[in-house]
Amino acid sequence: MDETVGKMLPVDPEDIGTQRCRLGPSVLSSLRIKIGSPLRITLDGGDCLCTAWPRKDLCDGFIQFDLKCASSGLIGSKLKNVSLSSSHLNPVAYNKLQKIRVKIVVKTADVKRGYCRSVLQETVKELLRDVYISPFHMVSLTNVETPVVLLEILDMDPLTREAGIVTAKTQIQIKDVVTLKQYKHVSQEPALSVAGMDDLRTSLKEIIDLPFRYPKTLKKLGLSCPRGVLLIGPPGVGKTLLVKAVAREVGAYLLGINGPSIHGSRPGESEENLRHIFQQAREAAISGPTLVFIDEIDSLCPRRGNSSSAPENRVVAQLLTLMDGMGSEKEIIIMAATNRPDALDPALRRPGRFDREVVIGTPTLKQRGAILEMLMSHMPISTDLELCKLAEMTTGYVGADLTALCREAAMQAMLHSCLGTVDKSISMVDFHEAFKKICPSSFRSSIGLTDVKPVSWREICGLDDVKLQLQQSIEWPMKYPEAYVRMGLTPPRGILLYGPPGCAKTTLVKASATSCHCAFLSLSGADIFSPYVGDSEKILAQARLAILKLFTAKIPMDSCVCLETLAAKTNLFSGADLENFCKEAALLALQENGLEATAVQQEHFDRLLTTMKPSINQQDLESYERIFKRQEFYSETAKREVMSNSGDFVI
Repeated sequence: MDETVGKMLPVDPEDIGTQRCRLGPSVLSSLRIKIGSPLRITLDGGDCLCTAWPRKDLCDGFIQFDLKCASSGLIGSKLKNVSLSSSHLNPVAYNKLQKIRVKIVVKTADVKRGYCRSVLQETVKELLRDVYISPFHMVSLTNVETPVVLLEILDMDPLTREAGIVTAKTQIQIKDVVTLKQYKHVSQEPALSVAGMDDLRTSLKEIIDLPFRYPKTLKKLGLSCPRGVLLIGPPGVGKTLLVKAVAREVGAYLLGINGPSIHGSRPGESEENLRHIFQQAREAAISGPTLVFIDEIDSLCPRRGNSSSAPENRVVAQLLTLMDGMGSEKEIIIMAATNRPDALDPALRRPGRFDREVVIGTPTLKQRGAILEMLMSHMPISTDLELCKLAEMTTGYVGADLTALCREAAMQAMLHSCLGTVDKSISMVDFHEAFKKICPSSFRSSIGLTDVKPVSWREICGLDDVKLQLQQSIEWPMKYPEAYVRMGLTPPRGILLYGPPGCAKTTLVKASATSCHCAFLSLSGADIFSPYVGDSEKILAQARLAILKLFTAKIPMDSCVCLETLAAKTNLFSGADLENFCKEAALLALQENGLEATAVQQEHFDRLLTTMKPSINQQDLESYERIFKRQEFYSETAKREVMSNSGDFVI
């Protein structure tokens, strides 16, 4: 049975920084240790190295020790109400060290710039003389008037797990010098678990780490690594978590910016906030690699053509200027995340700013399985719960949805245990209840939202020929793609189901989605039209703008040409009309400026608008509208008559 050493008391002021451990006489005799010999004290948060010394009052039952050399988990911690036994105290052997390699933590960046390596080596050598150290331990120097705050022991020669003492002959090698702010930010952040994104994590790590680790090699090869990375993905997929995990792994200082938090109430305050953050990044880059992460960048830098707000335009211009000014900063990488890339200003997405765009899609079946395995690793799981089956049922769920789903299932299990159920583990029944409350975040919209219950082919009676055709068109290409490739077949891109109301068209599609484990979205024609005045016209103008951009992509355009204005002026123009419109403008430029013409100007388009007429007129639109209304009337009449469908029915 372990002998109780005593209760821990605060260290005496004169013992701070001396590495002494004050023990009672009986404990010293039981340990059979000489005064001044090294002693390892094991605690819950780690261990520390001390030297054994008797208490001044020679009283047993109490212990005091200085945390000068300890593991990182104990540095700076305040231990209270701790009682130790003899098993926590272990005398250790030691060697005189010939060489050590350290990482130096200084107070400020000015110290790092002002001190040369040789001066720091001599300073560290004096501070560590006659100090017992262990590999991967921290040496605290806060009690000494010195610019060095902490020393991390990275390696020792001779290498030993016990202890070593630094002498006057010990050589000091400095691996790195960082500031205290950066060390706390990087080292003391908790490790983050990111499941299902190993490939993306490796890719981002290479983008961030290569310029910092091999700058000379890249310079010799004439390579320039991307200085800006844009992450694109739906909400909740794990963009922010991925950036934090990669920054923690490569040891980069992460400076986060939330798009909406930048905006201020005073004129110019938003630009001032941006400049202040980038100045912080420059100061942090003195100590080591720095990563500036802009979350929700679409709210900070919207497309300037769509916004008439002058302050927003100034913020976009300020960010562009700051990013261009970062070209000489080799220690800074800018990353941003958005779920609306089309809403970003195009100037941000050109090379030299955000050089690399990484798309993070909805998790696949394998990725969902990895995420669920990580989330449920610390949960009590019932034996009937199959992760593979659960991953198949969560099509369309992102990481945040899966987290909410597991949390809701745990709540259901806790509710059942409170009601008197003996089994307190999470079962498949709990997840079925959770599915009723947690749906994929991409489906949380009034448009296209459908409450879909799984439908199997067996539940649809009759229609065997139709079911076979749907299986061949939808299910087979997804389940057996190698057979289609071998036979040179191309899967259909679209399928049209037509028939009278009530003949199971929607149910057939639901069954196809269930058999393929696909997400199902139902959209009616009325959902396309906007209830707001001018919204539909705006959508049509945007469609014309997209068509104009497509047809002018290979035509040299003058800088004065405004496609947005042309899209607004070409009302009733069809796609073919717009294509002909662009070609005629190019021919007009050649006709007026000769064969040496280099670009089409705005006046060429304006002149054509006076002569070209759209192939569709208002009467055609009204006739199509009458046909559409007549079809809706017949459809409603058919529903009221409750037509039966030739004996085929759905269970």
